[in-house]
Amino acid sequence: MTEKSFKAGDTVKWDHSQGTTTGKVVRKLTKPTAIKAHKVAASKENPEYLVESGKTGALAAHKPSELRKA
Repeated sequence: MTEKSFKAGDTVKWDHSQGTTTGKVVRKLTKPTAIKAHKVAASKENPEYLVESGKTGALAAHKPSELRKA
C-alpha cells in the first residue's frame, strides 16, 4: 500500500462530524508533539500532518489516510 504524502502549502480536505473541511498543510510531523492539550503520537514510521483549517484557522494533526487533496 502506498502511503499518501503531502507537502507544506498543499490544500487538503477531510471529513468530520459537521461535514467536510478544507485547509492547508502546515508541516509534516515525525515526532511526538502537543497541540494545545492534545498529544500527537507521530513518528517517522507513522507521520501525521499539521493542518490549518481554512474556515477557523484552528490547527489539528491528521493521519495521511484521513486527508485528500482538494
